[in-house]
Amino acid sequence: MDSHPETIQKVLNNLKEVNSDEISPDRSINIFHCLMEMKDQSVHQEIQEFLKSEKKSERRLSEIHCSALAYLLQMSEEVLDELDLQQYNTSEEGRRRLIPAVRNCRKAVLSGSFLSKSHWEVVASAMTSNPSHLRELSLRENKSLTDAEVKLLSPAMMHPNCRLETLRLSLCSLSEISCDSLASALRSNPSHLRVLELSQNKLKDPGVKLLCGFLQDPLCKLETLRLSGCSLSEISCDSLASALRSNPSHLRELDLSWNKLKDPAVKQLCGFLQDPLCELETLRWLHSSQKPKPASLLKGQQVEQKPPAEKVLSERKWWRTMKLAKLHLSSRDGLSWSCGTRLSGCRLSETSCDSVASALKSNLSHLRVLDLSFNTLQDSGVKRLCSGLESPNCKLERLRLNNCSLLKISCDSLASALRSNPSHLRELDLSRNQLQDSGVKLLCGFLHFPNCRLETLR
Repeated sequence: MDSHPETIQKVLNNLKEVNSDEISPDRSINIFHCLMEMKDQSVHQEIQEFLKSEKKSERRLSEIHCSALAYLLQMSEEVLDELDLQQYNTSEEGRRRLIPAVRNCRKAVLSGSFLSKSHWEVVASAMTSNPSHLRELSLRENKSLTDAEVKLLSPAMMHPNCRLETLRLSLCSLSEISCDSLASALRSNPSHLRVLELSQNKLKDPGVKLLCGFLQDPLCKLETLRLSGCSLSEISCDSLASALRSNPSHLRELDLSWNKLKDPAVKQLCGFLQDPLCELETLRWLHSSQKPKPASLLKGQQVEQKPPAEKVLSERKWWRTMKLAKLHLSSRDGLSWSCGTRLSGCRLSETSCDSVASALKSNLSHLRVLDLSFNTLQDSGVKRLCSGLESPNCKLERLRLNNCSLLKISCDSLASALRSNPSHLRELDLSRNQLQDSGVKLLCGFLHFPNCRLETLR
């Protein structure tokens, strides 16, 4: 090889700029090794400075920087708490080169990246390494994650070294086929996973039925299951209720938002809520005629007009005397409460409120969070729900009735029920209902009640 300094420098520059789109992330680290062997310490020194910097997000990293960083993080004796590819100021290719560092971190966020088979193989190896440090894996919004990739990752989940506790797969390109792969893998190694998030994938009823094979396994310790927007019908509720009755004691949160479940499905699930071993604390059924929007599309979106300044001032003075920890007020057709919106849906009506009320009355209920927002419950539905709220067995702490077609009559029903059982509720969301001033005034009687523990009113 020509040892002329200019030739060597040219080789070094070419190595630093080489495009590794077709090279596996592990092999791209070899480029960094080549630089080190050729006595070029510049990249290594720059990354050391980067690691010491307090403003990492402001420093732009080249692809070769990312290869060097991946190597150093992977080989470090200190396990990284979190690897989030989006936190690094680099190109998409740079982020892909960082993936080998997943082998030495507790939480990996690989969301929103286009990954190839070789990248998924690195992730799988991180799950099976001895020891495996990975406890949380977020692959949300990866359109390159399809059923084939889940099938590739499944053997890693079966491995005895895998200690994964949280798996987030929302907004990917999964179908019911992935449910078969996941259920099979998790039955083989079921005792560690606590959170499974599969929202916004077209799993459909057959997919949920396959998952239920895992849920009813006695070794399943799942505490949170999110199936929002998965094209489910009441058939899935039947499968879930049956599975959870078989193994009811661990699940704490079940999210079925944005599915066309309708009233019969709620009745099926409420039977499970009254099971003596049911520990469910959070249940979400939400409805809207709109499609859910990604958070990125909602940023900066003005939902309602701001009220006049003088009205805001008078409202603030009024509500400050109520000693509420948090309060969100805005004006739309009179006085109403408004805050963040959940665009989800289950097409429930007032009929579902009877089933929910029965569950709340049960002395076996552990339900703490109930979200029925964006369902057409109307005042008659809330009145039925209140028969459960006023029960001394009801321990509900958060009740969300955002956009439920309610009028001031509902405020009267709620105030009456909460005066009967005031000591548990911490959050009440009545946003986007036409309550008007008179409805708010009815609630104020409850807010003055000595045992009122309400902290957040929307």
